[in-house]
Amino acid sequence: MTAKNAPNAAITVGNIALSFHRAAAAVTRRVLEAHGHRVEGVEAPHEQLFRLQAEGRLDVLVSAWLPASHQAYLAPYRDRAEVLTPHYHPYCVWAVPPYVPAGAVREVADLARPEVAARMTRAIDGINPGAGISRFSARMVAAYGLDRAGYTFTPGTEAGFLARVEQGLADREWFVVPLWRPQYLNRRHGLRALSEPLGLLGGVDAASPVVHRTALERLHPAALARLDALHLGNDGVEELDAWINADGLTPLAAADRYLAAHPDLLH
Repeated sequence: MTAKNAPNAAITVGNIALSFHRAAAAVTRRVLEAHGHRVEGVEAPHEQLFRLQAEGRLDVLVSAWLPASHQAYLAPYRDRAEVLTPHYHPYCVWAVPPYVPAGAVREVADLARPEVAARMTRAIDGINPGAGISRFSARMVAAYGLDRAGYTFTPGTEAGFLARVEQGLADREWFVVPLWRPQYLNRRHGLRALSEPLGLLGGVDAASPVVHRTALERLHPAALARLDALHLGNDGVEELDAWINADGLTPLAAADRYLAAHPDLLH
């Protein structure tokens, strides 16, 4: 073992500033720590986090959703990055609450039907504008002619988005939720995904950790191998996300609970 990849080398792990990304990053941190690394955490919005890694200021990014959501952010420095095996396979949806009848709203185009538009809240709220689901949703409003029926899409903060969804459900409001898996709202509320035949939501991505090549010489080989083999799945990330948002655990406490039940993920 060289001094450069000694186990106590400091590694910077960055995540997008959303709760499920925090969950995956917390598990990544515990894996690195289990192999002796000291870990420093960084959090930023989508584009900013990728810029930090492009500048060499971030060793491990958790995670890049490829190819649909984040490829454009990774592309400028792809030759200086090592993309590991996916930890889970996310995808975006538009969903409605389970009490909205499937006979009335089955696919996105149904939202424009006059009798549906009259009942729906036509202000669609999302998370930050750099997210794939936000970029996709802004295009969908025009592509499906929903703007002509009075629909708008407005990005916002994660906290504002979650509060809006919880309040809408409590009020039994008919509204659209620009959502994705993994996300704890799926597990908590049974939201129903709409069919989206134009394929504007990007399909299924691979959520992969990205290691800057300058960090490879400092990462212990066993730590890198463990990260490359780590599989959480959408269900695992949603479980972690639910513990954070519904049970009030910190991301690291959620990771500790999860890894206590899955100790094989550490070594």
